[in-house]
Amino acid sequence: MKLLKYKVAAFALIMALGAASCKKSAVDSEPKPDPEGAPPKTWKEHWGYHHQLLNRVYYDEHVAVYYDNLMDPSVTWLNKAMSDSWAYVKKTYGEFGPDQRLFVICHRTVDTTNNLGGGHPASWRDATHDNRNVIDNGLGSWTYPTGEQIGLPIHEIGHIVANASHGRSHEDGNLWGDSKFAEIFVYDVLLNIGRQDEALRVYYELQTKTDNFPRTGTQWFKNWFYPIYSKYGKGRVLSKYFELKGKYEKQNRDINWGEFIHFWSGAAGVNLKEQATIAFGWPDEWEQQFRKAQKDFPEVKYPY
Repeated sequence: MKLLKYKVAAFALIMALGAASCKKSAVDSEPKPDPEGAPPKTWKEHWGYHHQLLNRVYYDEHVAVYYDNLMDPSVTWLNKAMSDSWAYVKKTYGEFGPDQRLFVICHRTVDTTNNLGGGHPASWRDATHDNRNVIDNGLGSWTYPTGEQIGLPIHEIGHIVANASHGRSHEDGNLWGDSKFAEIFVYDVLLNIGRQDEALRVYYELQTKTDNFPRTGTQWFKNWFYPIYSKYGKGRVLSKYFELKGKYEKQNRDINWGEFIHFWSGAAGVNLKEQATIAFGWPDEWEQQFRKAQKDFPEVKYPY
């Protein structure tokens, strides 16, 4: 009889401990509230064809990553890659508005969502994207951190840099399109986030790439951006160009070729007329523009 009592008491104790453990686990499993200043857990798109409800899947001091409901939640490589990329951008190009995070939006595109494919940027000055630094990207697959999957979002970050770094609000797209600067920018970022393998792939891919502007057969990366980048300071010379433009070209307008080469010469600290001739040719009109730019912006210094 005593033995039975002991067994009943022991069973009751085990059940009580189990109940307490279950109660504790239930409490521990409840989501903790975000700290003050955390990016929102959901975000409803409201621009162009984009009307998706997005869910935050990751955030840290540099980025907030959002997926639509078609994205595979097991894809997590974007978290570190984008955080490292934006951390490097802020270190190299300065601050980007009151909220220093980059908001990374990713869509997985299928036949019914083709209008969400590709990418577009918005800077903190753009009210259409709630005054956040945003890259909005859509691809059919995000499985591997290679090729277009890592290149597309970094490319879009490059547009934010070209538009919004150093007080600017205007990119030189009238000259370099969409966007020859992005090629050297992607290469530089990849090198600085530990992806030398992808940077090397980009380098060799661009050795044979040509464009038809400003003349047929132009090799922007090979004959213009890479020589300047490799000889005159790498990421620092890229940033210096936008710094000079932001400081001295106050109108945020389309510049001409002479002004373009003048500001790049100032960034490099050398006269780049010879390099420009190799890359683009040198029409008489450019000579006149170049000399005028030197008079209009004498604070931009280099030997001439």
